[in-house]
Amino acid sequence: MLPVFQTVLAGFIATAAMSGALYAIHWRGLAEADMIRAIGSIVTRKEENAMLPGLILHFLSGIVFAFLYVIVWSALPIEDFVFVAYVALGLFTGFAHGLVVSFVLVVLVAEHHPVPRFQQAGVEVAVAHLAAHVIFGLLVGLVAGSLRVSLAVLPSLI
Repeated sequence: MLPVFQTVLAGFIATAAMSGALYAIHWRGLAEADMIRAIGSIVTRKEENAMLPGLILHFLSGIVFAFLYVIVWSALPIEDFVFVAYVALGLFTGFAHGLVVSFVLVVLVAEHHPVPRFQQAGVEVAVAHLAAHVIFGLLVGLVAGSLRVSLAVLPSLI
């Protein structure tokens, strides 16, 4: 399988798991983590009919971020191929990505969201998104590592 298709697969699987984790957090009432509808309602400006655009945008974003992760990882000086390195990089990258997203979500997105339900984003929402991004990064690392994906389009970083 070509590295491009492998990366799409990694992004799809990781986004599905991330979406499932966010839905479980939302369903259990731990935080307002209905990210699919939140993303979709930014486009539709209302909660009704937000699911399909939210799914499309969330999965496309997940695939794009999987490419960004793998491209950067491929430029790192990892001797031969080390599966554990991709898993560790996935955890680290997902955590860093989650910190940024959580901050932006709580500080910028929530206060300007068109649907009142999604305008209240506190610490529990930030923690939910941080955890979900760690899951995303871990799964991109696991899938890319298992398939030995390399997208060396950047010069080596070191």
